[in-house]
Amino acid sequence: MSDDALLAQIGAGDIAAWEIVVDRHLPAVGRYAAYFLGDAAQGEDVAQETFIRLLKKAPSWEPGGASLKGWLFRVARNLCIDHKRKKHPEPIETAEHLSDPFDGHATDRRIDIATTVKNAMNDLPERQRTAIILIHYEGFSGAETANLLEISVEAVESLLARGRRSLRQRLQPQATELLGER
Repeated sequence: MSDDALLAQIGAGDIAAWEIVVDRHLPAVGRYAAYFLGDAAQGEDVAQETFIRLLKKAPSWEPGGASLKGWLFRVARNLCIDHKRKKHPEPIETAEHLSDPFDGHATDRRIDIATTVKNAMNDLPERQRTAIILIHYEGFSGAETANLLEISVEAVESLLARGRRSLRQRLQPQATELLGER
């Protein structure tokens, strides 16, 4: 069943249709928000707020207009930007400080690699970071990303090229370690 048909049913109060839409789209929106914000809990909050807004929007949804997936990611992106503008206290404990009862060295290495890449991604300008996340992590096409960011496909390609170049330069000193070639 199409997203437009499901939204029409949701607008009429169909709980089963709501569950289908949530199952279909919440995981990707949550991952995107968590990656954008660098915090899983904050990402969940943004994803929940995104779906609350969808529930309010469902009765007036215009079929054949914007894709639901694009609409959800646009709302999530805007909520993430708003969230980043607010001051938030740093958490007392982070995953890096917790010990692994199994294989500490392998886990430490994975955490170090993930942290290095995350820090490099966070240093990118917001639009470059968003384009990379949408294309490489969420599987959006160039056209879908262009529509979501309200720019041309060529502009998306330019954002990707500049972002990749910056990441390559930033991560070059750790390339051997990141690629596991010791």
